[in-house]
Amino acid sequence: MTNNYTPKEIVAELDKYIIGQNDAKRNVAIALRNRWRRMNVKEDIQKEIVPNNILLIGSTGVGKTEIARRLANIAEAPFTKVEASKFTEVGYVGRDVESMVRDLVEQGVNMVKIKKKEGVKEKAEEMVESQILDALIPPLKGSKHPYAVKLGGDDEPEDEVELNEKTRERFREKIRNGEMEERKVEIDVSQTASSPLGMIGGTGIDEPSMINLQEMIGNMMPKKTKKRKVTIAEARKILLEDEMSKLIDMDEVKDEALNLAENNGIIFIDEIDKIAVGGGAGKGPDVSREGVQRDLLPIVEGSAVSTKYGVVNTDHILFVAAGAFHVSKPSDLIPELQGRFPIRVELENLTKEDFLRILTEPKNALTKQYSALVAAEEVELSFQDEALEELAEMAFLINEEVENIGARRLHTVMSKLLNEILFDIPDTIGPNAKIIVDKELVQEKLRDLVKDKDLSRYIL
Repeated sequence: MTNNYTPKEIVAELDKYIIGQNDAKRNVAIALRNRWRRMNVKEDIQKEIVPNNILLIGSTGVGKTEIARRLANIAEAPFTKVEASKFTEVGYVGRDVESMVRDLVEQGVNMVKIKKKEGVKEKAEEMVESQILDALIPPLKGSKHPYAVKLGGDDEPEDEVELNEKTRERFREKIRNGEMEERKVEIDVSQTASSPLGMIGGTGIDEPSMINLQEMIGNMMPKKTKKRKVTIAEARKILLEDEMSKLIDMDEVKDEALNLAENNGIIFIDEIDKIAVGGGAGKGPDVSREGVQRDLLPIVEGSAVSTKYGVVNTDHILFVAAGAFHVSKPSDLIPELQGRFPIRVELENLTKEDFLRILTEPKNALTKQYSALVAAEEVELSFQDEALEELAEMAFLINEEVENIGARRLHTVMSKLLNEILFDIPDTIGPNAKIIVDKELVQEKLRDLVKDKDLSRYIL
């Protein structure tokens, strides 16, 4: 974990994006800090300290997923989200519960790759610059130059080489100064040979084996290149990615990614209540649900999972599960799985005051998002305090009367409120216009939806 935040600092970071839910924030902050603590204890007990997995209980839209996702960002850790109900779907082929661990490792590999590429970017940029220069003005090599024979003497070829070098240096300066970005050059672009196995699906071959087989055959096939004529700006982007990939050691990337996934990885299992077995257990879908729980158990307990990058031990991966538990209860999960989620946090339903704060306080508040969107068209959008209060109240009322989808209701209400304005920009509402959303506009656009419950169900 790169960011060694204290629990209070973690909560402060979460507060920037999530309103309320202080109990949940405190628990995840402790769980995250405990990982750093574990990595700094004596080695003989380090392996014995297992993470306290967390079960978040609460209605949809109260911030369960957002807490887990932001937690992963704070920790700079690989993060993957899965829906537990996916594993119970009839006819669902090719995915098993271990796929969540493989996805986590894939995330880890991507994170390490990005970090490593940053380290070699400067060297890669120099190599790309030389390649673009070679495409513009190929270098001359002393006596091998074709003019050597024609001109005779020893000095002429050398002069020609010097002239070539001076010209190259002049062009190098122009490339560095961005004077030739639109100039076209011809470059060789490498193409990945496609494996014939890519079209085979649902053959019963297990997923990691199939991936490894495809990769092995892909590596055996000759690498193809094709010539493309592109601008220098485009060539720089294409070649830079290629050169950075060549400079990083993939074996090192794999080792680091496996270590990162094992010690810092976070797996978020959503809709875990959907696999809880109700009172009438015994046949039908209940058997499938309990089967998924039994499959999940060894991964949450700690086991070795094969991935295309190597074997991953799940003992120290942090599992955060979440569910609404409207129909079932946490006690409907099998006892062994319950025991693997010792920390249970009940998230509170959002109030009108919470909705108002969600509209204005977070870094990614909807009002800030919409203002930024129309600012791209040079239009200024602002919201009066009374309008925001009205919006919060209407969203809360619709949740109460139609269906409670939490903060997601704000997205639908804001979209309904601003759709006409967004459509009119920039044709009817031109640049430098100022739009002020007041209480009257909110009431005009949303009054019918609040009054007519059937219409609300249909539109929102």
